[in-house]
Amino acid sequence: MSILQMFSWPFMQRALIAGVLVSLCAALLGVSLVLKRYSMIGDGLSHVSFGALAIAVALGVTPLYFSIPVVILAAFLLLRVANHPRWNSDAAIAAMSASSLAVGILVISRTTGMTTDVDSYMFGSVLAMSRTDVALSVILSIAVLALFVLFYHKLFAVTFDESFSRATGLKTERYNTLLAVLTALTIVLGMRMMGAMLISSLIIFPALTAMRLFRSFRGVILCAAVTSVVCFCAGLTVSFTLSTPVGASVVCANLALFLVSCLLAAVRR
Repeated sequence: MSILQMFSWPFMQRALIAGVLVSLCAALLGVSLVLKRYSMIGDGLSHVSFGALAIAVALGVTPLYFSIPVVILAAFLLLRVANHPRWNSDAAIAAMSASSLAVGILVISRTTGMTTDVDSYMFGSVLAMSRTDVALSVILSIAVLALFVLFYHKLFAVTFDESFSRATGLKTERYNTLLAVLTALTIVLGMRMMGAMLISSLIIFPALTAMRLFRSFRGVILCAAVTSVVCFCAGLTVSFTLSTPVGASVVCANLALFLVSCLLAAVRR
């Protein structure tokens, strides 16, 4: 089956539109998160999102509408803990991650059980994306991209030298909070496609790959964006062709490109 025939299916069209936008958001935010050593926040938020989705399914409310405010609140709390001198940020993220996952599993076990719908939230599914999900993903993804571009220079300053930025009068806490909120939105939007267990890799891998090939912040940003979109499209194609889980296929594509970038960096040295 040709690529054109493959994307003639409505569910593949929805997956492509939502996946490309979420991949772009994840790649752009991932560079700042990795450079600031906040990459584990993405993993913690993905587990929080799963717990929120499980509660939403149990209550019979729309999962995305319920999860977005919960994950944004969790992102804000994790950021406060990460910046607090008397807390161990890694331990706090691990505790919240494990607790949210445990709550989600307990709620599911007492209500619906491990149904196909819950499985799609954990590991991702191209069939899980409805028209409403895609519409919401498009709107929020465009908002995330617009805010990132609008505050690009401020986020750049906070990423590389937060202390100097604070000394110059920049409201660093405000932009750290913005980064956390945008990350929370991206994780919730991408979880239907990638799954709660794998969405954080969409944030980390493109940034790591780009850092092996480029040195400037702008170069890394652009390379990460291209890498993320290419790997998503490749993973989606492999998933449809071989009937493999889309989340795992995208992660493997990112892993393969990361290994190639490591080889190229070693040859260059």
